[in-house]
Amino acid sequence: MAIPSFFVSFTKILVGFCLLCMVHKDFVVAGFEKVRVEHDTNEPHTNGSITTAGTGEDGRSELCGTDLSFLGPPYGNMSTAKMVCSPIWNTFVLRYHQREDNVMTIILSAVYTTGWVGIGFSRNGMMLGSSAMVGWFNRKGHARIKQYYLQGAHVSQVIPDKGELPLNGIPPVVALHGAMIYLAFQAKFEHRLGRQPILLAFGTRYPTGFHHLTKHDDKTAVWFDFSQASVLNIDTSQRKNHGILGLMAWGLILPAGAIVPRYLKHKDPLWYYLHAVIQFLGFILGLASVLLGIQLYQSMKADIPAHRGIGIFVLVLSILQVMAFFLRPNKDSKYRRYWNWYHLWFGRMALFFGSLNIVLGIQYAGAGDDWKIGYGFLLAITLLVVIILETFSCLRRRRDKSNLPSNFQMNTI
Repeated sequence: MAIPSFFVSFTKILVGFCLLCMVHKDFVVAGFEKVRVEHDTNEPHTNGSITTAGTGEDGRSELCGTDLSFLGPPYGNMSTAKMVCSPIWNTFVLRYHQREDNVMTIILSAVYTTGWVGIGFSRNGMMLGSSAMVGWFNRKGHARIKQYYLQGAHVSQVIPDKGELPLNGIPPVVALHGAMIYLAFQAKFEHRLGRQPILLAFGTRYPTGFHHLTKHDDKTAVWFDFSQASVLNIDTSQRKNHGILGLMAWGLILPAGAIVPRYLKHKDPLWYYLHAVIQFLGFILGLASVLLGIQLYQSMKADIPAHRGIGIFVLVLSILQVMAFFLRPNKDSKYRRYWNWYHLWFGRMALFFGSLNIVLGIQYAGAGDDWKIGYGFLLAITLLVVIILETFSCLRRRRDKSNLPSNFQMNTI
């Protein structure tokens, strides 16, 4: 009965994940214009065209034709004709001008009520290791703009006054103009920016003491081509599928397959066929997860050496386990004992490093507390099932021992 309970538990977790990842089709931004998001079913998180009242040619010229003189020099002195202007996400509009010496002036605007607005620069489209400029007006109406280093997914790991954006010494500016907030800053990059992963986020709660950011209300990641002012949404479905396949393989199916021979050996040969089929299915899903990871590395340049290295190591161990199935010696072979050691300990190592890599993947991807809680719940269920089966196994051994005749003696040979 242990195996069906695993599948039922995991199905509930997957349903929960899907519900958490769903985005409402319509929402209203705090009394301002209504924003409608038309989703692409292939990319549920970030894909889709985001249209607002007036984002056609007339609306674009209205948004991008705003006089920026209220920002003051040097940002307010720049002619709107020199600046490239592009609606990028929701009510976010990105303006920029890149000089020949690679100094770029960036002005981000968005509808604002309370809280904070931010733009981040990422190496691979992920939050971890990125740097961001964040601006807001506090409860007293004082303007604040700071650079943050996104060391991790938790709010305590978003560090103020740190980051790798090469600001050139010109003070950044944050200003309110009508219903919009404007963040303006300059940075001198080593090379001219081309296709660059950009993170966008906002939170409606004010930063807390010492300028620690509160959790965002919404976020997205896009590829923005600064040479052509074009937006290409990052396909987060690949990353999500990679995580789900890895979680199913190394968090559910392979551990379940390892439980079978320990607690069902008295059901011979049923335990053997169950073990082989379940582990082979887990191997297929694990291999699919690795192949998706390779695609992510190639498409997003997601250079995460620890996660990638452990994943390759676990894949090698899995292949060795599959080979062991075909190279299994007979029970009376003198090599059978060594094969048993090899199969047992390589399997244990694979399960341990597979679980470790799930944790690393959740951490590096900034997947959030939902995935952590879900995987923790799955581990707890696995541990509970093992405890219950171990208890029944001990009781069965005691019962079998008590049924032996009192004058029975074990054969010492």
